[in-house]
Amino acid sequence: MAQFLVLMTLTEQGLKNIKKSTARAASFRKTAATAGVETVAQYWTIGSRDGAVILRADNENDVLRAVARLAADGYVRTETMRALDANEFDGVVAD
Repeated sequence: MAQFLVLMTLTEQGLKNIKKSTARAASFRKTAATAGVETVAQYWTIGSRDGAVILRADNENDVLRAVARLAADGYVRTETMRALDANEFDGVVAD
């Protein structure tokens, strides 16, 4: 399964509705699961980003579709990147 790290920044709409953030996160988990995307972890962060989600799925397009739906709701802007564990990285850099 491929794993992805999604960094999130709250929009103005997200900031206005910040108290509902955990409820929206739970809703996203359910929606993602029905699309075949496992939510491994969800975090609220302090710093240049407001949150991070770790997702896992067999199909990269399923992850990208779920993240696009999340961003389309208008509460967060996202940056998605493929995350490699040590074994996957070793396979990439092997001679």
